[in-house]
Amino acid sequence: MRVATSYPGLVGDFLAGHGVTAKLVKLDGAVESAVRLGVADAVADVVSTGSTLRTAGLEIFGPVILESEAVLIGSGNERTGTATLVRRLSGVLVARQYVMLDYDVPVSALEAATAAAPGFESPTVSPLHDKDWAAVRVMIRRTDMNHVMDELYALGARAILVSAIHAARL
Repeated sequence: MRVATSYPGLVGDFLAGHGVTAKLVKLDGAVESAVRLGVADAVADVVSTGSTLRTAGLEIFGPVILESEAVLIGSGNERTGTATLVRRLSGVLVARQYVMLDYDVPVSALEAATAAAPGFESPTVSPLHDKDWAAVRVMIRRTDMNHVMDELYALGARAILVSAIHAARL
């Protein structure tokens, strides 16, 4: 059996420990394409959700070789860059919980709309060329997105757009 992997040492030790003899094929990137290309019979790769493997027509089987997580360890003598790094990492983690919601709403429904989606601190409200309408921008929790969009639409909001947030400082 040929097994494609980016981690030949780890995978080789694991297979040997389980009595499996295989030829390891070291690849850098796109390991999931190795079976389709005829380079390997199986792959051992880093998997989070498995969607990339499923897209390649593969499925996960067997035990997990290694579970890991990234951690940041600091000492009492932190350098100035450490706080910046932690703030940036936190910003990405927080941003994954929110989306940016933009919509146009009749001014007559503005108070009800901003009550339905008040945002993190306060919505940004801008007048439109048509004085009877306003544009609103607000950050909301990703988990509330569809419910809020439905409520805004029922209030008369239109051009409701949702955008991902890649980083934030709250």
